[in-house]
Amino acid sequence: MLHEIQDERYYVADEAICDAFFLVLKEKDLEKVTVADVIKKAGIVRSTFYNHYENIPALVTAIEDKTIDDIFSLMKTFHPKNNTDICKSFFMTICDYTMNNPFLANLLRSPRGNKFFEKAMFMFHRYVAEVTQNTAPSHHSKEELSYMVACTIGSTLGVLHKWTKDNFAVPPEAVAHILTQAFTAGMLPFMS
Repeated sequence: MLHEIQDERYYVADEAICDAFFLVLKEKDLEKVTVADVIKKAGIVRSTFYNHYENIPALVTAIEDKTIDDIFSLMKTFHPKNNTDICKSFFMTICDYTMNNPFLANLLRSPRGNKFFEKAMFMFHRYVAEVTQNTAPSHHSKEELSYMVACTIGSTLGVLHKWTKDNFAVPPEAVAHILTQAFTAGMLPFMS
C-alpha cells in the first residue's frame, strides 16, 4: 500500500513538473527556461524536481519522448477508410494536440527542433516499415507504399509547421480540413 502511495505521489509530481514546464514555455523561450521557473510554477521544492530530472535538458528529453509517444499513439488509433469524417476527426485530434502542447508548437515553429525531429523521423521510419509490413497487398509495391506513407507524414508536418509559425491564425477545423483533403486525395486512393 505504501509503495502505491509513493508511486502516485511520484506520478502527480512528475505531471506537475511537465504541466509547469508547458506553462513556462508560453511565457519564455525554451533556452531561457530554468529549474527555478518550473518549480515556482509547479509549486514544488527544488529537491522534488531533482528527484525526477537531472536538469532542464533531461526534462526536455523526457517531454520530447512523451510527445513522440503521444503522436504515435494517435497514429496507431487511426484506421483510415474511405470516410472523410473519420479522417477529419483524426486530423482535428492532431491539430488540437498541437495547439495544446506548447512544447511541440515551439518546436514546429522554430529551427531548434532538429534533435526532436531526428528522433521523430527515426520513429516515423519504424512506423512506416510496420504499416507497410502489415498492409494487405495492393497494385503498389511495399516500397512504393512506404514512400507514400512517408510523403503523407512529411506533408502533415509541413502543414503543422506553417500553422504554428502563423500562430494558429487559421482555425483548427480549417487545417484539419486541408489535411483531410490531402490525405483522401493522395494516400487513400494509393492504398486501394
